[in-house]
Amino acid sequence: MATDSERPALDALDRAILAELSQDGRITNIELARRIGLTPAPCLRRVKRLEEEGVITGYRAVLDPVATGRSCEIVVAVDITVNDRQTTEEFEEAVTRFDEVTEVRRLLGRPDYFVRVNVADLAAYEEFLMNRLARLPAVHRVESHQTMKIVKGGP
Repeated sequence: MATDSERPALDALDRAILAELSQDGRITNIELARRIGLTPAPCLRRVKRLEEEGVITGYRAVLDPVATGRSCEIVVAVDITVNDRQTTEEFEEAVTRFDEVTEVRRLLGRPDYFVRVNVADLAAYEEFLMNRLARLPAVHRVESHQTMKIVKGGP
């Protein structure tokens, strides 16, 4: 993937394409072209270029947490015991394998990580925390925060 200094600047049409695709990744090329004021062929070329340059890194489905049985979201602040390469890599490898974990962010400063967990209810979270996350050797301290409402962002 190119660094910021290696990547060509995005123009207004590129930004319009990105805005539309971030709202609806399944939009047809014809509709996308119409919305941004291009004909379909140059629009498709721009989308392909943005994909090849790594500006567009993928497409995904956004799932309804209620329909999938995982409407209880907990953001867990995790401090690990030691911040050396081996401990960090082992923790990250282990935590990303948990199905309940939907996002992991390594942070500057404290805490060391934010881990987003989606489960059915608080009992399921307690089971996950006590029998899986807290048992990882690197985990020093966890602080759990239940999401009340997503105001902006999220999947």
